[in-house]
Amino acid sequence: MESRSKVQVDVRADDALGSDDVMELLHRLTRREVSAGELRQSARARIAAAAGDLNPVVCDVDLEPANDGPFRGIPTAVKDNQDLAGYPTRHGSAATPSTPAGQDMPFVAHVRGLGFDPLVKTTLPEFGLTATTESTTYGATRNPWNVGHSTGGSSGGSAALVASGALPIAHANDGGGSIRIPAALCGLVGLKPTRGRFPDRTDLESLPIHIVNQGVLTRSVRDTAYFFAESERRFTNPDLRAVGMVVRPERPRLRVAVMTEGVPGLAVEEQTRQAVCAAGHALEGLGHEVDEIPPYLDERFGRDFLRYWAFLSFMMQKTGARIFGKGFDGKQTEALTKSLSSMFVQQAARVPGSIRRLKRMATEPEAIYERFDVVVSPVVSHPAPPIGYLGPDVPVHDQLVRILQFASFTAVQNVTGAPAISLPLARTDAGLPIGVQVTAPRGEEARLLSVGLELEQAMPWPLTPHET
Repeated sequence: MESRSKVQVDVRADDALGSDDVMELLHRLTRREVSAGELRQSARARIAAAAGDLNPVVCDVDLEPANDGPFRGIPTAVKDNQDLAGYPTRHGSAATPSTPAGQDMPFVAHVRGLGFDPLVKTTLPEFGLTATTESTTYGATRNPWNVGHSTGGSSGGSAALVASGALPIAHANDGGGSIRIPAALCGLVGLKPTRGRFPDRTDLESLPIHIVNQGVLTRSVRDTAYFFAESERRFTNPDLRAVGMVVRPERPRLRVAVMTEGVPGLAVEEQTRQAVCAAGHALEGLGHEVDEIPPYLDERFGRDFLRYWAFLSFMMQKTGARIFGKGFDGKQTEALTKSLSSMFVQQAARVPGSIRRLKRMATEPEAIYERFDVVVSPVVSHPAPPIGYLGPDVPVHDQLVRILQFASFTAVQNVTGAPAISLPLARTDAGLPIGVQVTAPRGEEARLLSVGLELEQAMPWPLTPHET
């Protein structure tokens, strides 16, 4: 099987997977029109077809398929910063040991318990520290919509496989936008959940602020909704409002804030701004009350989050053997990790104040939701940049400036713990996807899924590049 374009990569074929999303595949499995084995075989062939052009795979996985679970027979992938028993977890780095993991991490065990069939582990930048999936160890993962452009980061390998049609769904996680950014750049649905919604590593709770959240990338809102509903049947956080099975938009109309500007001084590209405005107009046409608002974050937030990112980089580099296991070699980390670690040392006196402010954000109610039910904004300030624009060959200072200019809309929800969804609602004149973000208060994933279903109907999107 070969890619159908030198620029775009679409590996769909006349096989068991067809062009179906997860829900349709489950219906076909129930009707016995296809078998789990046929889906697995088709997915393996498609992954192989996509691998050469896109570079999304770290290693193949060969596990005994699940015997039960609501998603039994659905092929998927696990991002290579989560342990999968019997396989190394390299975190996109040459510094980590190649020792196979002894057991699944909690979210991986959760996914496998739902019946999913992991076939590969996917690429990420080193430790997920940047907004593109490019590293000196694994190279660049390329965007199926245009292979000259980035998939975003850090869940870029998973995004590339779903966007190319190789898989219908894949694992992703998000510590500063790493579900939403690849979703936005690759034309996918990516919902970062409320903190604590899914089972996760207990040691993360010891960090000053627990910013990483597990999730999935899909092609349709209903797939994401069904994943959340079935997950909740097996793991429930009593401190959060239940999501339930969201199959249609809620009837109550919402107070919607539309924010088209980023942090002062950081410009939003015009087609991205227009996409956000179009989403606002669509919601207004659906009966919601829509108001445009200026940026509402404290200007110190960006500096505070960068210092916390530097603190995490320092912890990974200096205590990596305890985090990643025997054989970790901090000298093998990339320039960005080393520079962020050095930044923490240089600014150590200012870090406690930054952490105090971030911790207040993580625990106090968000004032914006006293006036509005949801906020609509860009996911990133411009569409997918060319490969290399954010890559490891760029001087670190320039990397950081570009990252901050590019990805200034997503990190706040990692700190507050609120949910946020990226929806692929527009395209650039050159055909690259543009994602629009919708955010809500903690525990309100159902509200986001409801809005997502409305916008999916009002502004439908293609499932893969060749449907444009």
